[in-house]
Amino acid sequence: MHRLYGMDFHTSSLKRTYIEENIKYMNLKNLPLGISTLSLLLESNSIYVDKTEYAFNLIKSPGRFLLSRPRRFGKSLFVDTLKEIFEGNQKLFEGLYIYDKWDWTKKYPVIKFDFAEGMLKSGKDLDEKIHEILLFNEENLGISTVNKSISGRFADLIKGAREKYGQRVVVLFDDYEKPIFDNIGNLSTAKELLFGLNNLFSVFKSQDANLQFIFMTGVTKFLKGRSCSGLNHLNDITISQTYSSVFGFTEKELQHYFREYFADCDPEEVKEWYYGFNWAGSESVYNPYDILSFSNKRFMFQNYWFRTGTLTYHVGLLIKIKYFAPDFENIKVTPEILDAFDIDNIDPISLLFQSGYLAIRDTAIVDQEQVFKLKFPNRELKRAFFDQYLKGLIGF
Repeated sequence: MHRLYGMDFHTSSLKRTYIEENIKYMNLKNLPLGISTLSLLLESNSIYVDKTEYAFNLIKSPGRFLLSRPRRFGKSLFVDTLKEIFEGNQKLFEGLYIYDKWDWTKKYPVIKFDFAEGMLKSGKDLDEKIHEILLFNEENLGISTVNKSISGRFADLIKGAREKYGQRVVVLFDDYEKPIFDNIGNLSTAKELLFGLNNLFSVFKSQDANLQFIFMTGVTKFLKGRSCSGLNHLNDITISQTYSSVFGFTEKELQHYFREYFADCDPEEVKEWYYGFNWAGSESVYNPYDILSFSNKRFMFQNYWFRTGTLTYHVGLLIKIKYFAPDFENIKVTPEILDAFDIDNIDPISLLFQSGYLAIRDTAIVDQEQVFKLKFPNRELKRAFFDQYLKGLIGF
């Protein structure tokens, strides 16, 4: 009997198999778990699922877009990808779709906002955070501003960047609504933060002539519609056949980029656990965090994505309105239900859909009106959701 890395082997054949398996995984590309910076990902020999065709189609003409997706679906990486493209870092994209299609001679000044860091608990906290972000962008672009108010300072930054660089400005927002969602259980604070963000976004209209492109992404759409008029001119592509697969991994992408990792897996079981996310596209996608975690854990089926969040608020809302759980197997809604919702009257189905716990199963026309049929995307979410729902009912 031999011992290797703390494990007992009764035959040389078993020992050889174990070593061969470890060598096989050592030769594969790295798994980019937790990496949302494109340059770091590419320079560390990590798997990069090329989404630059979607990026190219979005940015080839001036635009203003809003796109919401669940947490850990690759939103931050995509925002960073857009930043690198607009700043003209062509070498980074060698071998990718966009490399020989984008005009790299044009370099645009980019202003980026990211609200992922920290917990903002008041309007004062938000104002301080916005001023910090504006200062960073001013220093990065070499722009001096005169106005002290947030809206005035932001407008000065946009105008100054346009004048200095001779190109219209690109504005990118990552986790744009996180301050609101972090405080959704405290309505007065949430409204205070909503007012502060609307003040920031109001600049877009007055600075339209100086803006080339706006892209905003987050999980929910609290800041759209009546609640936040500053974003009403954005093109919401959250539910879109064209961009349904911009985040997540399609079946084709999984086979292409993870073929060696998944060579010994049952593809139907992987699909049953982690597939099924759909935003009105022709095909569904796999949860990217689940796929990366599943690969990293040597193919142990677990609730990887579900465990990274909490359903406390969602379940509490459902119990409060006495929603009948079995109805989740047969939900039919109009597009308006899945769109923006009023912060004073949050629809639980809309919240569950935007947070990623429900997905579009099918689309139908009923009485000349489009209707979406919803479902749990996969086994992970169906089992985990009902477990949390039952615990909520009995007071755990």
